[in-house]
Amino acid sequence: MLKANFKKLTFQFKKPGGTSRGVLLDKDSWFIIVHNEDNPAKKGIGECSIIKKLSMDDRPDFESKLKEVTADINIASNGLIEGLKEFPSIRFGIETALLDLNSETSQILFPSAFTLGESNIPINGLIWMGNVENMYQQVKEKVAAGFDCIKLKIGAINFEDELLLLKKIRKEFSGYDLELRVDANGAFIPDEALEKLKRLSEYQLHSIEQPVRQGQWQEMTRLCEMSPIPIALDEELIGLTEKEEIENMLDTIRPQFIILKPSLIGGLKVSESWIRAAETRKIGWWVTSALESNIGLNAIAQWSYTLQTNMYQGLGTGQLFKNNVPSPLQIQNAALHYYDHNEWNLNALLDE
Repeated sequence: MLKANFKKLTFQFKKPGGTSRGVLLDKDSWFIIVHNEDNPAKKGIGECSIIKKLSMDDRPDFESKLKEVTADINIASNGLIEGLKEFPSIRFGIETALLDLNSETSQILFPSAFTLGESNIPINGLIWMGNVENMYQQVKEKVAAGFDCIKLKIGAINFEDELLLLKKIRKEFSGYDLELRVDANGAFIPDEALEKLKRLSEYQLHSIEQPVRQGQWQEMTRLCEMSPIPIALDEELIGLTEKEEIENMLDTIRPQFIILKPSLIGGLKVSESWIRAAETRKIGWWVTSALESNIGLNAIAQWSYTLQTNMYQGLGTGQLFKNNVPSPLQIQNAALHYYDHNEWNLNALLDE
């Protein structure tokens, strides 16, 4: 018989994180802690990570749902899809907590060469929004640290300034030297989006994430057909979990890429459904963390390694917080590593 409880922690950003939705100073996560009555010392921990104004389960009844789920974890764990469609982060938290509980070693959910420290996951360097000089300096620092794929958040400052930034970057780093991805977080107005995409295409961009706000399928379909830059859908995936829904969206919009954020779309199994549907349609994909602590990032990273993709993954968020959960995860030479000589410290989660 399973028993569960949860604990909330607030993580502080080392530096304010600028996005088109505003500046992030901190973020909350809730951790589901599961054990079996027969072995209370062995615990599984999963993270429910919420991004305000973005996550489906950023809603007033989130904690009451979490209390309901942990009070009857046996029923909840058997109905991940059916009962928790509107609470994707809780579903992800339960799924990964159970994987952890059933693992031989704490927080080794998917044993592999990655968890043995023998291999790594190449990642993109993330550039937060700021003024042109600040963002340019961030790019220089990332390149100096060995990154040859950079993702820039755009859509908050003046568009002409963003073009100036891209021009400065390309003047120093060619498309052969540096892969550039941009993420608009749905900031473009539909009537202006195509013209902006044409102007952005002058700077040899790999792709642009979510140019217009999600839910505008007709407009997004038109953009995917006409854009000179490959379009990657991100927020557009949120809320779609059934096979028919997933296939309908991909067949309608026909994007060039999709981006998988398990905390936002309902977990690892749902993400695998997206991958199968995308690959059948020759749509590319990569995996990105969504401001989880090292608990959630660890689960996503170990899972993504098993997928054996050669794309750069968006898994560089583990260094954002002052008070992150100490873990073996470490970024070195533009890749995410699991160094088991750095131990997990789960006291903040397990202390009563």
